Amino acid sequence: MHWYEDDGFWSDFTETMFSERRRSETADLVAESPLLHFPAGSRVLDLCCGPGLYLVPLARRGHTVTGVDLSPVMLKRAEAACAEAGVDVRLVQADMLTHVEPESYDVVLNVFTSFGYFDEPADNARVLRNAHDSLAPGGQLLIDVLGKEVLAGWIGRPKLVELDGGAYVVQRDTVLDSWTRLRTDWTLVRDGVAREASITSFLYSAAELRALFEAAGFTDVRCYGGFDGGPYDNHAGRLIVRGTRPERSASTRDLSAHTRDLSADTPELSVDSREL
Repeated sequence: MHWYEDDGFWSDFTETMFSERRRSETADLVAESPLLHFPAGSRVLDLCCGPGLYLVPLARRGHTVTGVDLSPVMLKRAEAACAEAGVDVRLVQADMLTHVEPESYDVVLNVFTSFGYFDEPADNARVLRNAHDSLAPGGQLLIDVLGKEVLAGWIGRPKLVELDGGAYVVQRDTVLDSWTRLRTDWTLVRDGVAREASITSFLYSAAELRALFEAAGFTDVRCYGGFDGGPYDNHAGRLIVRGTRPERSASTRDLSAHTRDLSADTPELSVDSREL
């Protein structure tokens, strides 16, 4: 079993990764970020939605929101959060490696470094293609990760996160395979008992992730250093990459219309041939 398939991990470490403080900060982000201002009524997919930190504020802004996650534990928490907030959100248990809803969304979000989970680079590239195919023409994919350049500025220092009730988590990061992968080791101490877990994921620079977007068919690919829309430079705190699924060209639209016309004519031709 891969680490991301372990519901025990998500249950034990949810408080660390998705605290109430982070939930509040996310709501402010959705309200203020220029990268998250979508046209009213946009169809938004939060891919790997976790406990729904983005779902509630996006739904409150009037968008039609879907949350997809592999973890039943996370989806149950998301369902409870949406019910408490009184918002209507569609929740789907699915694997981002295979989940595709052709041309069903105007926006696909993948946040909180939820990209790069798979051991095979081709599988991570497939996730981008799935997102591309799930977007309507003109739709945009937005991915938020900890960029390789940002990580290089502070890695090596263990982090201590204090939790309610005297519990705490120690986090240690280790770069693997010549700066292509990252392993994060977690130690949760609660009531005198330690629980350990490790997660691994691919590391991407801005140039590498931009190239993956373009290979998946996205255009107008841009990199940002935060949700404020600032540049991805030496002051960046995150790596946010946004790409657009191209609009259909006039020739493609004409061809589609011509094909529909031919299809409409086919039954009449069949009838004539039988009559002859």
